[in-house]
Amino acid sequence: MMSENSTAFTELSQQDLEYIASHGNTKSYPKNSILINEGDESDFLYIIKEGRVKVYVSEENGKEAILNIQGPGEYFGELALIDEAPRSATVVTTEPSKLVFVSRMDFEKCMASNPALSVKLIRALSSRVRELTDVVKNLALHDVYGRVAQTLLKMSNEKDGIRTIEQKLTHQDIANMVGASREMVSRIMKDLATGGYIQIKGKQISIPGKLPSAW
Repeated sequence: MMSENSTAFTELSQQDLEYIASHGNTKSYPKNSILINEGDESDFLYIIKEGRVKVYVSEENGKEAILNIQGPGEYFGELALIDEAPRSATVVTTEPSKLVFVSRMDFEKCMASNPALSVKLIRALSSRVRELTDVVKNLALHDVYGRVAQTLLKMSNEKDGIRTIEQKLTHQDIANMVGASREMVSRIMKDLATGGYIQIKGKQISIPGKLPSAW
């Protein structure tokens, strides 16, 4: 069974995703497996059962911009099933992962047999558009520290009164998310840790209180 999706990206419930997954096939992938290449022609929806993936775009010089990091209970690839356009981003596993892949034909059969899912999917796509709008807003209106702070808060979940980022994020990952250098992000993270605003154990980041408004 897939774990409960803790993000705000989707209107689809765990039961909805499991129903869609029942129309597909499951495959395991090692770490650093490329599932989708930007520009690919592909007609599969992917649902993550175990592990994590990184969604990003890149330039010819290798520079990356991370759009999202997803884990169990989340999904990607649904847009290409609807508009039949080439993939807009690359997706790679960041740890050993198990995914269900559902073909366009099976996905359409699934929607036809359960029309209520179509409405939920439209709402889910609207949520993704709003999320991307927030990303653009963050990049346009905040300095590097503000973008780092917003990213840390966005990726964290509250548990026992403390916000924690369960994903393993490197400083380079964060830099690729906020459009800054790794060195700048490292300095900000070091200062936040020194000031007690964040706590880092292994690669897990906790935020015990309110982050400062400026750096």
